[in-house]
Amino acid sequence: MNSTTLPPGVVAAADIRMGSGRSRKFVGAEHGADVSYFYVENEPGQGPGLHWHPYSETWVVLEGTARITRGAEVFDACAGDTATVAAHVPHGFVNAGAGVLRILCIHASAIMIQTFLDED
Repeated sequence: MNSTTLPPGVVAAADIRMGSGRSRKFVGAEHGADVSYFYVENEPGQGPGLHWHPYSETWVVLEGTARITRGAEVFDACAGDTATVAAHVPHGFVNAGAGVLRILCIHASAIMIQTFLDED
C-alpha cells in the first residue's frame, strides 16, 4: 500500500524513510502522536555519535546486537531486549554484531530534540 490508499492515522514506511536506506524517522507531532521514533537498520560498526535529549529514550532491539553507551556505562543489548536512558544523559549505540542491527528508538516527545556532544 502507498500513502494514498492507507486509512487516516496510518503512516506508510516510504513516507518517513531516511535517505535511500530502510531507516525511518517518525515525528509524532506531524501525525497527531505524543511520541516519536527512529526505526534504524545499521550495518556492523554503524551507529549515531554520543548525543542527549531533554526527555527519556527507550530502545527495543529487534534484531542483532547493539553496544549501548549510556553515561559512563557500556553494555550490549540483543534481540528482544529493551533499554532506557533518562533525559539529559549522553548516549549512543553501535551495531556490535556481524549482521544487520534493527532497533526501534522511542523518544518520549512529540518532537525530536537531539543534541550531539560535538555540538555542545
